[in-house]
Amino acid sequence: MTDHGHRATYDRAAAEWHATRAATYPERPWIDLVAGQIPAGARVLDLGCGSGHPVAADLLTRGFAVTGLDFSEAMLAIARAALPAGEWIAGDMRDLPVTGAFHAVIAWDSFFHLTGAEQQALIPRIAARLHPGGWFLFTAGPAEGEVWGAVSGGPVWHASLSPAAYAACLQDTGLHLRRFVAEDPATSGRTVVLARAAMR
Repeated sequence: MTDHGHRATYDRAAAEWHATRAATYPERPWIDLVAGQIPAGARVLDLGCGSGHPVAADLLTRGFAVTGLDFSEAMLAIARAALPAGEWIAGDMRDLPVTGAFHAVIAWDSFFHLTGAEQQALIPRIAARLHPGGWFLFTAGPAEGEVWGAVSGGPVWHASLSPAAYAACLQDTGLHLRRFVAEDPATSGRTVVLARAAMR
């Protein structure tokens, strides 16, 4: 397994990335949607939380118990200083080093840094961490493939499954696909996937 140099890129770009992300929040409608479906004070896991802004910061303001997981120590240092109410864990999402159950797992602009095979391996582990009726929100590409992008001039790699493969993988783990919006213009062209765990 490899992080394709992402850790070094995000460590180096932490301050600039934080300044940019703290000032823009295109995903808010999706966060509003999830937040409106979970109980007051619910536990939320922010996978690839970065500096905790804007997603974790918003969720903490709403009174949710937020756990943020990221492999960039520089990003987490910003989160810990600015958002002491959150629980900030240094680690690789592929290892999912968290305990307990969550009402929502959010992986905005992070899940697609894993290979397709790694995503398929992680989805059932995320499903196992969700309360019945819990939500999984993540961004992906609109079609199967791999592309390179950039963060503050540093290269970052993205991979996606096909929409059908995501739907099948989610279904196989007891998660029901609720929304798949390809290149959503309201979120600067991100492809958004929303799934929900069975109520059991």
